[in-house]
Amino acid sequence: MTSTSTSTSIAFVGLGAMGAPMAENLVKRQFRVTGFDMRESARDALVAAGGHAAASAGAAAEGADALVLMVVNAAQARAVLFEAGALAALAPGASVILMATCPPGEVEAMAAEVTASGRHFVDAPVSGGVTGARGATLSIMVGTPADSFALVRPVLEALGDKVFHVGEKPGQGATVKTVNQLLCGVHIAVAAEALSLAEKAGIDGRLLFEIMGGSAASSWMLRDRGPRMHEPDPMVASAVDIFVKDLSIVLDAGRAAKTALPLAAAAHQMFLAASGLGHGARDDSQVVRAYRALNAKPANDP
Repeated sequence: MTSTSTSTSIAFVGLGAMGAPMAENLVKRQFRVTGFDMRESARDALVAAGGHAAASAGAAAEGADALVLMVVNAAQARAVLFEAGALAALAPGASVILMATCPPGEVEAMAAEVTASGRHFVDAPVSGGVTGARGATLSIMVGTPADSFALVRPVLEALGDKVFHVGEKPGQGATVKTVNQLLCGVHIAVAAEALSLAEKAGIDGRLLFEIMGGSAASSWMLRDRGPRMHEPDPMVASAVDIFVKDLSIVLDAGRAAKTALPLAAAAHQMFLAASGLGHGARDDSQVVRAYRALNAKPANDP
């Protein structure tokens, strides 16, 4: 499999905010990409970028050398592979590259079914968001045997500039992504908590983040999400409900490993609260709305 040959055919399922630019980057690297998404507009956009579109996931996978799954969760991945017939439609010896954030145990189970069919399974979740997807600068955490990794490496390197082979077993990539999401979720929530305290004390939040962003208290998430916490309705880079899901995966992994994760649990509650207040589809920086609701001044306060 080479990244410079149009003879390598890739089926790409899930042309969302991240999936669409990822598929387009594969087209730019001369792969033959056939995409499927439930939204016709997403399929049309891929065609306009030089790719091809199919009317179903099974049709997209027909005879393909690799299938990239950039879907929402493990349930969608299973539906594509086993219900929509994508796995059976792939070429013999093809690779299934799962890039969604999924529970490690579910990834292991899926891998067993895929490899039983004679195909390779590559557990390859990503980090870097829409910006990383557009710029092909994603971090990709890969759990798969060395021979499977070598087979798909050109595909992965067309999507990200930080490709890490973290282990020989599917599920190990998902575990690293789970730890990544624990840190990301807690960092966003604690930035919102700090802002909430400052605002309650009458300190300008923009000035606060300018100070904190250049101090030892800084984090990438504080610098990236902090400014959006001041916007009334910022563009959605990643939604609140994504962290409701991802931190649920984190907590499930903690239970399975009998590992206490008190900070992750607290962060999960704040994202859940923001979603319950009706902000689940807003940018994840808007977890700050849950803090503002929690710390609102009483109506009779001067």
